[in-house]
Amino acid sequence: MESKNAYCNIMRKWAESAKPFFTQHYSRIKMGNTAAHYPDDVAQMEGFSRMLWGLLPLWSAGHSTDLLADYTAGVRHGSDPQHQEYWGEVSGPDQRCVEMAAYALAMALPDSLLWASLSVDEQDNLTHWLQQSADLPVPNNNWHFFPVLVQVGFKCAGRVYDMSVINSHLDAIEPFWLGNGWYSDGMGRPRDYYNSCAFHYYGLLYSHFMQDVDPERCERYRQRAIAFALEHIYWFSADGPAIPFGRSLTYRFVQAAFWSAAAFTGLDVFSPGIIKGIILRHIDWWLEQPFITHDGLFSIGYGYPNLTMAEDYNSPGSPYWALKSLLILAIDDQSEFWQSEPEPFPALEKVHFIPQATQAIVHSEDSRHAWMLMSGQFHPLNFVNTDAKYCKFAYSSHFGFTIERGAYGLNHASCDAMLLFSEHDNYYRGRRESRSTTMTDQFIRSEWYPWDDVKVITWLIPCEHGHVRIHCVETAREIDCVEGGFAVNYHRLQQTLDDTSALFIRSENGGSGVIDLLNNRHTTTVITPPNSNIVYAEPSIVPCLAKDLSAGTHWLAGWYSSSLSGKQEPAPEVRFDTVNRRLMLDSTPINIY
Repeated sequence: MESKNAYCNIMRKWAESAKPFFTQHYSRIKMGNTAAHYPDDVAQMEGFSRMLWGLLPLWSAGHSTDLLADYTAGVRHGSDPQHQEYWGEVSGPDQRCVEMAAYALAMALPDSLLWASLSVDEQDNLTHWLQQSADLPVPNNNWHFFPVLVQVGFKCAGRVYDMSVINSHLDAIEPFWLGNGWYSDGMGRPRDYYNSCAFHYYGLLYSHFMQDVDPERCERYRQRAIAFALEHIYWFSADGPAIPFGRSLTYRFVQAAFWSAAAFTGLDVFSPGIIKGIILRHIDWWLEQPFITHDGLFSIGYGYPNLTMAEDYNSPGSPYWALKSLLILAIDDQSEFWQSEPEPFPALEKVHFIPQATQAIVHSEDSRHAWMLMSGQFHPLNFVNTDAKYCKFAYSSHFGFTIERGAYGLNHASCDAMLLFSEHDNYYRGRRESRSTTMTDQFIRSEWYPWDDVKVITWLIPCEHGHVRIHCVETAREIDCVEGGFAVNYHRLQQTLDDTSALFIRSENGGSGVIDLLNNRHTTTVITPPNSNIVYAEPSIVPCLAKDLSAGTHWLAGWYSSSLSGKQEPAPEVRFDTVNRRLMLDSTPINIY
């Protein structure tokens, strides 16, 4: 599926599937009956608007005018204050401000047809409606880009635009800059996919359309994007999938949006063939996943429909932000991008540390498996399943992770890649907010407190085929603990290899193992409910190490491994001196502190 026509046809199919759900005058699409924290009419407007992220590039390249009349009618009526389907006056932080970016793209993309299909009066109405963004307060995060993009759209359409609006919002973003390509999504906030699908995606669009009036900032954004590309590529595997981590995973293949923006703007970082390969393999992988419902609409979830994944701001139309990755459809058919063959994934470091994001990413099995060790980032807005999405020790492009399904019971507690504690009452707590984190060129250290009188210091040490976890637990109360490896498909279970201190589970979707390095814990398994793993709907089985802890100080150490093939790779020779805090990993000494 390497030709542009194939992806254009896929986009047309997705858009046609939504056609039966237009409202009477086409300004909204009602894609379902679930709710977000904003009203249903705004959610329907969101669904209508997000479809444009795929349709506008399609129309811009001259590949289709299908549905153009319907969407033109929708914009005509939605931006007309006298029409019954008017999108409304906007005040305060409002989801409609987010969706305005799609109409800015309609004005900025050459030959995108939608803007040109409106009469002068209708263009005035749309401009007036979008202009509301200039005075709107926005959350102090990536939202600052939305009023900026509206002004960019005005500039590209020959309308009056306001550089003071642009400057005020882009200046507000600067404190989020961490260096080496990375932003936080607000001061002190996590470093997740909003780096790629928001900050750099919009920054590259800005640099593309505003070069003639703001060349210094445009060049700065491009240089930052180049630095980010050299880091972000580690989040992807050679076979297509990327590492699921953080919120908004229901946007799915928006994970590749950065690479589409890089291709569209001609970012000089990797060859067009390499970038093309990353994007197309990623989208092709998603096309194999059962996330599209029987009526042809995108579902809320990740690998399959799963409302448990939803954040409060996810409406039925929200998943269509995935279409931002189809900006490549606006690239000319005769361009080097579309004429080149997709190139294989480039050779990367086996173990790569990203200090600005306090992440260590490992590429194993010829980069077909990418997985991340995580410092324990935490989002203070406490989105649904925040602990599972941000605070686990490890995240895998292949095995995904499990989410919590209930407050009581270890099987509901999302124990994979986590160390969980309980007061022997079956209510479990794990790492949530880390009070401090440190990264060296050998490990990630975090300090966290499941209770005020229980202190845990965790060291994560990556290797090619697995990782070492060391914990120093100082507790004033009697507790029990369980620590899980990666989760594999329980219904596809093939073999379990178990002894007193080691456990390896082989399933059709790969293998996962744990080894106790201090011989002070026992092995066990936890079977999670269906719909708890984000990649597959079947129940998961998690190999674990468990122990009861009395009041006092305890050291725990384990080796955690996984493989796509199910092959049990030999563990390195590991010796740990708890007194001197000295670890020998094969012949490499590691001093933890």
